[in-house]
Amino acid sequence: MAATLAVTACNGNKNGDGEIIGKNSPKIENGLMTPEVLNSFGRITDLQVSPDGKKLLYGVSYISIPKNKSNRELFTINADGSEKRQITESPKSENNARWIDGGKKIAFLSAESGSSQIWEMNADGSDRKQISEYDKDIDAFIYSPDGKKVLFISQVKYGERASDIYPDLPEAKGRVIDDLMYKHWDEWVETIPHPFVADIVDGKLANITDIMAGEPYECPTKPDADIANLCWSPDSKSVAYSSRKKKGKDYALSTNTDIYLYHLDSKKTENLTAGMMGYDTNPQFSPDGKSIAWISMERDGYESDKKRLMVMELATRAKKDLTTAFDYNCDAFEWTPDGKAFWMIACKLGVTHIFHVDGANSVIRQVTTGQYDFEEVKQANGELVALRHSMSKPNEVYAVNPVNGATKELSFENKEILDQLTLGKVEGRWITTTDNQKMLTWVIYPPHFDPKKKYPAILYCQGGPQSTVSQFFSYRWNMQLMAANGYIVVAPNRRGLPGFGQKWNEQISGDYGGQNMKDYLSAIDAVANEPFVNKDKLGAVGASYGGFSVYWLAGHHNKRFKAFIAHAGIFNLEQQYLETEESWFANWDLGGPFWDKNNATAQRSFANSPHKFVDKWDTPILVTVGELDYRILASQGMAAFNAAKLRGIPAEMLVFPDENHWITKPQNSMLWQRVFFRWLDKWLK
Repeated sequence: MAATLAVTACNGNKNGDGEIIGKNSPKIENGLMTPEVLNSFGRITDLQVSPDGKKLLYGVSYISIPKNKSNRELFTINADGSEKRQITESPKSENNARWIDGGKKIAFLSAESGSSQIWEMNADGSDRKQISEYDKDIDAFIYSPDGKKVLFISQVKYGERASDIYPDLPEAKGRVIDDLMYKHWDEWVETIPHPFVADIVDGKLANITDIMAGEPYECPTKPDADIANLCWSPDSKSVAYSSRKKKGKDYALSTNTDIYLYHLDSKKTENLTAGMMGYDTNPQFSPDGKSIAWISMERDGYESDKKRLMVMELATRAKKDLTTAFDYNCDAFEWTPDGKAFWMIACKLGVTHIFHVDGANSVIRQVTTGQYDFEEVKQANGELVALRHSMSKPNEVYAVNPVNGATKELSFENKEILDQLTLGKVEGRWITTTDNQKMLTWVIYPPHFDPKKKYPAILYCQGGPQSTVSQFFSYRWNMQLMAANGYIVVAPNRRGLPGFGQKWNEQISGDYGGQNMKDYLSAIDAVANEPFVNKDKLGAVGASYGGFSVYWLAGHHNKRFKAFIAHAGIFNLEQQYLETEESWFANWDLGGPFWDKNNATAQRSFANSPHKFVDKWDTPILVTVGELDYRILASQGMAAFNAAKLRGIPAEMLVFPDENHWITKPQNSMLWQRVFFRWLDKWLK
């Protein structure tokens, strides 16, 4: 699949610090998606609405494969879609952009001065000024509603170094460890994020206060460390934040994250959700400041529990679950301006849409429909604005009618690329499972599909494990890219995925090798029976739990598949139980430790570990891993690769020393894609 990329970038260089990475303009000769084309899309994130609701602000990231990095620029556009304007042009990315000063100015983060600091500029991008000169990077920030203060996140030291214990050994690199959670996601935990409040005096930060000073706890929680877990009260007198005030083993075994209220005047903190045992995150005050809403999970140790939309009246501390009768997750929400209702994002039946939630009677009405996902929603100028994507289109900004859900695209960031592409049909099928349930399975057809031909097919195994196969647009596991390579893609919403009710979602816990594996086989068998599928050319691919799925299927597929690809997958469950850093996950999903011989659920889980069925492996397998992956260590994939080679099975391994659970660097991503399709083509074509 040849594609000639004529990548254009702005030639200006305002800061004299390197060439600017700007918008890509590929010339696509044959209309087919390639890894190069995929990395040419502008990636839109962080939609913000001006105080008067008339203008929108968002960021777009651009990728340079030759430079092996990205750059992010800021754009504004009127809420009706007119006057789109790029307001920054810099070799240093602008992030966390927010309207300030009634919409006259924009504050943002930039590393232009050498570290990540807060800057301000006029709404048209002119007159950039640095306002913070903090001695460490600022990770994120929020201005107070009155504009006189700023809440920001920065890292503080956590734990002791060897030189702290033995000052005469300043060059010693050894780590002295006496508790769990010494690693998290992709880092050795030597710093943690804390929230700071500062006054803005004469355009600079003053009177900086760590509102969790002396507390060895994260806020916001890693690895996401999302600023959405903090907010100002409308009167600018208090801050609400989410934190799991545990450390070490207690942290590793618990998801009990609470909402705290910090009062600036008294400097006192109170726990608003004491006794609520699961995740409590994403607090938002009502417009009048009398109530606070947040997303809450009920059970401690269960990271995929139902996400409830909770509201508390602050005067009485009375709490209410607005989603009791709603059997799906609240993934994001926004108060309506009158404080009487909410706009909510939720995944239902494999697509993620906007819902209206009445705060008085908890009546929930679906606003939008269609084969796509909304990522976030905000109110602007009497309508809604949102980011929307699908398997066939990356994020764009849309206006949404709040009554009938009609949508209108505003940003058109990627129109020039999409107009050149011929994309495959995405079809939703409801397939009958072995226990006579109906399972939504997405089938993605190659471009120019000819039903008279026979095509190889790929079973896509989802990770998470509890993460919906919705209409997501991935820059690595991209369904249209797989289809463009001549494959029919089969992507089932197997047991253990949200969006189909809690019973469907929870079935997987303690049953890793059970019904959900039967669901995979039901999906591929149903599609493989089509006359246009070559049953002798089937593959299975997946990452994380999807990688586990591939390893498990390798020992149980009864010769259905001719090729496997597993990225960052669990191979040995006993090894995983002790290696992964978030122990609550292994306890809940596997049922407990493998040494608890009286625990039937745990014993069933470990008996189904993929490594115990290597004697039945008979199919070529590609393994890919990142050595900075502390969620599922690279040793898991290395063990699987070694097992295949020792058994004489064709196998290949791709190791990234500088990647974590994901492959994020542009050239690494390109390498991964090329090896991925080279392997599939070798065995399935």
